[in-house]
Amino acid sequence: MPIPDYETLMLPVLRLFADGAENVAACVPRIKEQFDITDDEAAELIPSGRTTVLQSRTHWARTYLAKAGLLSSPKRNRHVITDLGRKVLASNPEAIDNAYLAQFDVFTDWLERSREAARGGEGQPPTQTEFDVSPIDERQTPEDAMDAASGLLNAALRDELLAILHQMSPQRFERVILDLLSAMGYGGGDLSRSMTTKATGDGGIDGIIHEDALGLDAVYIQAKRYDVKSNIGRPDIQRFIGSLTGEGATKGVFVTTSDFSRDAVDYLLKVQHRVVLINGQRLARLLIQHRVGVRTRQTYLVQSVDEDYFSDEMG
Repeated sequence: MPIPDYETLMLPVLRLFADGAENVAACVPRIKEQFDITDDEAAELIPSGRTTVLQSRTHWARTYLAKAGLLSSPKRNRHVITDLGRKVLASNPEAIDNAYLAQFDVFTDWLERSREAARGGEGQPPTQTEFDVSPIDERQTPEDAMDAASGLLNAALRDELLAILHQMSPQRFERVILDLLSAMGYGGGDLSRSMTTKATGDGGIDGIIHEDALGLDAVYIQAKRYDVKSNIGRPDIQRFIGSLTGEGATKGVFVTTSDFSRDAVDYLLKVQHRVVLINGQRLARLLIQHRVGVRTRQTYLVQSVDEDYFSDEMG
């Protein structure tokens, strides 16, 4: 039979995780059997050619269930059903789809946060293109559908990047931040001008980027892998400012996988130091924008008629 869409797969996928499946790869063979999918159908690839349609749709079913809080991911590529997920199964739903998941605040909050992040977020500069991450609607134009799909892909990619960053060692995370800032043009884009500090005795400074070849001007970096629920507060920023003062520095970048409290943001208005704050969502967007830790799998070219070429007026 034709491969079901990802919404149709949500309930079967949730049941499979309840039965002990640990990842999407473990679900795919059982989904294939359950829906009587032939070998040829199961081998069908998505346009990029990187994965099969069946794997892709199963993955997206898992992603949406996780965003609704029905699944959790204690570590990369391992997913477990939550108490809420078991409660949903106990209610014997006929199906699970986007409309069903909309009853969970965590799901609708995720969609709203994704929309806000795509627009740049409060107090943040907007991205080049504003994407809507609402579910794709058959009433949309092809261009609108592509924008919506791109927004969904980027929203999921941001969350995946943050999950990976949070599992890194502090030293590896600091190196990623230096790579990103170099890709953004700090230090003239020359990686040799950036360095991490020693693991101990760094005085609250995790990395340094020299903006000129002689090292006459430098940007000092603090990088913290905090849980998404643990915001960076004013005391953390005060300590960072103290470290900058101790180094005789005036420029700094404070990066976290979580967010900054309002007090922390307001405190920077009272100091002379030039400090940029980068929270988790902005960090993920910058990694995508500057292609650090991500790669392009597929490019879709949208073309239109060249009216000038077909004009009756010949120059």
